[in-house]
Amino acid sequence: MQETVAAHAELGHEREYVAGLYRRLDELRAEKQEQLDRVRRSGAVGSMQNISERDAFATMYEDRLAQLNAVDDRLVFGRLDLDGGETRYIGRIGLSTADLQRLMVDWRAPEAGLFYQATAFERQGVRRRRHLVLKGREVKAIEDDVLDASMLDGSNNLQGEGALLAALNSKRTGQMSDIVGTIQAEQDRIIRSPMPGVLVVQGGPGTGKTAVALHRAAYLLYMHRERLKSAGVLLVGPSNSFMKYIERVLPSLGETGVVMSTLGRLMPGINAVPEADPAVAELKGRSAMAKVVARAVANRQRVPAGPRKLSVEGTTLTLTPKQVIRARDKARATGKPHNEARNTFVKILLRELTEQLTDVLNKSSGAGNNTDRAYLAEDVRTARDVRIALNLCWMPLTPEQLIGELLSKPAHLEAAAPALTAEERDLLLRTPDAPWTEADVALLDEAAELLGPFDASAGRDKAQREQERTRDVANAEQSLKNVDEMLKETGIDGIVSAEDLAAHNQAQEIRFTAAERAASDRTWAFGHIIVDEAQELSAMQWRLLMRRCPLKSFTIVGDIAQTSSAAGAQSWNQALEPFAKDRWRLEELTVNYRTPAQIAEAAVRVANAAGQVVSAPKAVREGKWAPVIDRIDDGALAERMLAAVPQELELLDGGLLAVIAAEHRVPELRKALAAVYGSRVGSGAGGLDQDITVIGPKEAKGLEFDGVLLLEPAEVLADAAGRVGDLYVAMTRPTQRLRLIAAGDVPAGIEG
Repeated sequence: MQETVAAHAELGHEREYVAGLYRRLDELRAEKQEQLDRVRRSGAVGSMQNISERDAFATMYEDRLAQLNAVDDRLVFGRLDLDGGETRYIGRIGLSTADLQRLMVDWRAPEAGLFYQATAFERQGVRRRRHLVLKGREVKAIEDDVLDASMLDGSNNLQGEGALLAALNSKRTGQMSDIVGTIQAEQDRIIRSPMPGVLVVQGGPGTGKTAVALHRAAYLLYMHRERLKSAGVLLVGPSNSFMKYIERVLPSLGETGVVMSTLGRLMPGINAVPEADPAVAELKGRSAMAKVVARAVANRQRVPAGPRKLSVEGTTLTLTPKQVIRARDKARATGKPHNEARNTFVKILLRELTEQLTDVLNKSSGAGNNTDRAYLAEDVRTARDVRIALNLCWMPLTPEQLIGELLSKPAHLEAAAPALTAEERDLLLRTPDAPWTEADVALLDEAAELLGPFDASAGRDKAQREQERTRDVANAEQSLKNVDEMLKETGIDGIVSAEDLAAHNQAQEIRFTAAERAASDRTWAFGHIIVDEAQELSAMQWRLLMRRCPLKSFTIVGDIAQTSSAAGAQSWNQALEPFAKDRWRLEELTVNYRTPAQIAEAAVRVANAAGQVVSAPKAVREGKWAPVIDRIDDGALAERMLAAVPQELELLDGGLLAVIAAEHRVPELRKALAAVYGSRVGSGAGGLDQDITVIGPKEAKGLEFDGVLLLEPAEVLADAAGRVGDLYVAMTRPTQRLRLIAAGDVPAGIEG
C-alpha cells in the first residue's frame, strides 16, 4: 500500500512539473508571436538597412515559432537524479524561466549526455534515470533505471515494460518517429562524434542507422549553430517514399532548416525518375563517365575544316582554322568553364576580324589612310555571318543540351566515349524526349560544373535583344495605362498615381532561408552532408556529393550487405578512397532493435547461402512468430495474397502491413488489393489512414512495417541479377511478422 501511495505521489509530482513546462512553452509561443506581429505591422519603411533588419528579425521569430510548435509532442522525456541532490530534466529543447532559471536541458547539450551514457557500471554521478511517458501533454507512466544501489531499498522507483521495448513493440504509422528518449549508448557515441572529416556508420538492418543519422543532424546543428546556420546541412535519402517517411523527425527534434533531398532532385529544375535498366545505371555510374562528359564539352569547341568566308556590311573577311585554334587554346588556358571561356574566345576572334576589316577598308580607300574606324568593331560583332561562324565553333550550352545530345546522337557519343564498346554505347542511347533518370543527374551535374553559368543572350544579335527590350517597355507602358484607366473609372483620380499603384502591386522580393536558397542553388557549398543508404551510390553520384561539400564533412550511413544497385559499392574503401583517400573513419552499430531474432537469422542465412558475408547484429528481442512460408500452385499468387492479407492484419491487430514483390508485379497487386480494401491501400510507407502498402524492394529501403508479406522471393533475387541485397532488405523490414508466398523455388537459407 505504501508503495502504491508513493508511486502515485511521484506520478503526481511529474505531472505537475510537466504541466509547468508546457505553460512556459505556451508563454514563449505567445511572446514570439507578438514580436513577429509587431515587426510585420511596422511594414517595409525606412532605409534599406532598416528593411533588412526588419526582415532579419521576422525570420528569427518565425524560425523560433516553428521550433516551439514542432516540439509540442513529448516535450520532455527524461529526468536525471544526480549525486548531490541535483535534478535535471531532459527534453527536446532547452527551457528557462523569464529570469533564466533552467527548467529543462536540450537533449543535445553536453549536460544531457549522461542520460544516454550512464550505466550501472559507470554511472558518472547519475543515481537514477527516469523515463517519462507522455500522451499529448499528460504524463501517463514513469519508468526508473536505478544506477545507485543505495536507492534500491526505496519505494519510489517505478518499473515497467522498458522505454526501449515499448517503443519497439508499438504499432507503425507510416511515419518514422524519433528515438530521442531511447537513444542507446553506442548510438549516442556516434551521434556526438566530432563533425570534421568523413564518418561512416555501418550497420545491419534494424540497427537504427537512419535514426542515428537524423539525430546526428540535429546534434550538429545545435553544437555548430553559427557555422551550419549559413552553410546548411544536406540530408540525402534513397527515395521519395523514404523522404516522406522521415520528414517529421527533424522538426520534432527542434530543427526545421535541413535540406532533405533524393539524388534525383539535386539538380535544380530536374525531378528524375529511377533508372529502369541496371546495366545502364552501372554504365552511367562509372567514374570514367566524367572523362566522357569532359570530352563531350571539348568536342563542342570546334575548329572548321578550312577557311570560312564571312560577309560584314558587304566586305568579305576570312576566318582561318589557325585563328580558331589560337583563340580556342587561349580560352582554354584561362581555366574557366566552357560558357565563361567562350567570352575570351569570342573577344579574341572579334578583335582579329575587326583588324582584318580595318586593313581591308584602309587599303581600298588608299594607301596611308588610317582613319579611326572604331565603329567597325560593332559591325563585326553584329554581322550575321560572324555570329553563325563563332557559334558553330563555340556554342554556349546548358547541361541538358549537352547530355541530351550526347545520349541521343550516336556520333556525339562515339566521339566522346571511344573506349566504350558499341554494345555499351547502344545501351546509353536514349530518345530526346525521354525523362531524366537518377543516373543522369550525376552526368548533368558534371556537365554543369564544366559548362558554367549559361547566358541566355549569348550569341543573339543586337536586333533580337532590342526587340526583347522594346517588348518589355511596351508591356510596362500598357500596365500603367490599364491602372490609370482603372483609377479614372473608380473616381479616385488624383489621390494616387498610376505609377504608385503599379509599383505597389508588383511582386515584392521574396527572402528565402539559407535552406531554401541552398535547395535551389546547384553551386551551394554545404557545411555538412548526411547520406543514408549510401552503399547504393555510384562513383559519379559520389563526385556530385563531394562537390556539394568542399570541406569533406560527411556522415555516411549504410550497409554494404544491402547493396542492390549494379553501380553501388562493394566496400566502403572502394567508394570513398578516390575522394577521401584514407581520411575516413568507421563506426559500427552492433544491435538490431527492429527485427525479431527469428526473422533476422533467416535473412542472414539467405545472404550467406548466396555467398554474401554480412554482419549479424544481435537482436534485442525474440518475436512471437518465426518466418512463415506458403507454397502455392503457379498462377494462384494474387488469390493467395488476397486470402493472406486479412489473416495477417488480424494477427498484427491494427499494425501496418507491407506487400513486397518484384517491381513488375507491384501495379497489378496494388490494383487487386485496392479493389477489396479501397483507400486503405497505399504505396511507399503508406499514410495515416492506410494500413496496407504495396511496394518493390528498392522502395522499401529504409522503411519498416509491423508485418511483411513477401511474394515470390526467387523473383526478387532474379530481378537483381542474383545479388541478394534486395531480398535481404525485403526480409528485414518487419518488426513483428514475415510471411512468404512462393510458387517457384524458395532461395536457399530461408527454411533454415
